Amino acid sequence: LQKELLKYKQEARNLQGIKVRKDALQQRLLQQDASVLQLKQELLRANMDKEELHNQNVDLQRKVEERNRLLAEYKKELCQKDRHLQQHQSKLDEMLRQLSEASYQQVDLERELEHKEALLAHCMKREAEE
Repeated sequence: LQKELLKYKQEARNLQGIKVRKDALQQRLLQQDASVLQLKQELLRANMDKEELHNQNVDLQRKVEERNRLLAEYKKELCQKDRHLQQHQSKLDEMLRQLSEASYQQVDLERELEHKEALLAHCMKREAEE
């Protein structure tokens, strides 16, 4: 009986050891499940952040394309205004040249008029003396 009792006690200890190991394994399994759940939540958050960044990137690219389009339009307008400005500058330069020529002609005509007035005055003075 004692041998049987020892045998059953040994079996009970073995079963108790198995139960302890089983409980430990279940505890580790619960911890791993919690870790997996936490990792899934972090992955979900990371994917949501990634999607948000992708949407922001698309929005920024659209804005850059819009600004590039506006910049191209402004450059085109600026080129047209530069051409008009050059045309007006050419016309202004021509008018200034013509004005300068007219001014020289006016000075020559005024000198000629003064000379003729002086001649006329001299002639009238001579005629008056005669």
